[in-house]
This record gives sequence, C-alpha cells and structure tokens, in this order.
Amino acid sequence: MSIIPTEKYTEIISVLPILCVDVLIQNTQGEYLLVKRINEPKKGQWWPVGGRVLKGETIEQAVIRKIKEETNLNVKTVQPIGYFELITDANPFHLPFQYHTVSIVFVADIEDCQKVKLDKQSAEWKYTKQLPVDFHIKPFNLQDLGKFSPNARAMFYEGRGKEK
Repeated sequence: MSIIPTEKYTEIISVLPILCVDVLIQNTQGEYLLVKRINEPKKGQWWPVGGRVLKGETIEQAVIRKIKEETNLNVKTVQPIGYFELITDANPFHLPFQYHTVSIVFVADIEDCQKVKLDKQSAEWKYTKQLPVDFHIKPFNLQDLGKFSPNARAMFYEGRGKEK
C-alpha cells in the first residue's frame, strides 16, 4: 500500500474523484460513533470514521485500517450498506477547485469493552443515535432505505417523482 505524495495528490484531486470508505461503528446500544473532524472536508463537524482507500488495499482492509488508525478499536465484522458522495469546495489543501469523494459506507461491529483513542485527525468523539443530517447514504439494498438515514426514503423518491 502506498501513500500519495502531496504534490501528486493535489494534481489527482483536481481531475478525479477519490475512493473512500466511511464507517458506521455501532456499540451494543445501537449508537453510532462520530468524531469531530480537524481537517477538511467537514472540518469542525461530527462525522463517521473514514478516509481514502490506498492502492493495493481492498475496501474491507481500508475500513479496518481507518477504524484502527482513527479510534484504536478492533473490529468483529464489517458489512457494506451503500455509498455516499461528496462534492464540495472545501478540500484538505485549500485549493481553488471542487473536491469530490465517493465513499463506500460500511456498518462495523466492534469487540466489547474497548476504549476509543483518537488520532490527530479528530478532536473529540461521541456515541449518538443520530447521524449527521447531510450524510445521505444511498443504500445498495432498497429494503435498507431509511434504516441509517431517516430522510433517505423521501430523498430517494423525491428525485424520481415517486414519493411513497
């Protein structure tokens, strides 16, 4: 697995979307772990753990790596549930172009009795029943519509003129 040098990465993000993972880590009470981001995008906001997929890394490996790096938690299981797409003017390098990511969203169950230990990318952490309002997961399975995002069903059908 390789890390892209900053100069090359800025060149890439100016022309291509970046493949990422976002992870809904659940505790035994069914609450989600959110971290307060220090870096763009979503700086200062509560957000699920996640980040880039590295070359030579499977998306499942990326999920496990990001959980370990950002929270020091050990994972029991991971399961993909959908995707999230972000197109924003806020990017990690404050460059004058849009930043575009496509994240595969996973649900992860963690081993019991672990303490969260944050890395330098996050300021705080909390468990909550509510996901960020602008974290719109597009589910792979339409039966999961609304399960992880309360407004997902309305948003999905709104774009198709078929509100149910």
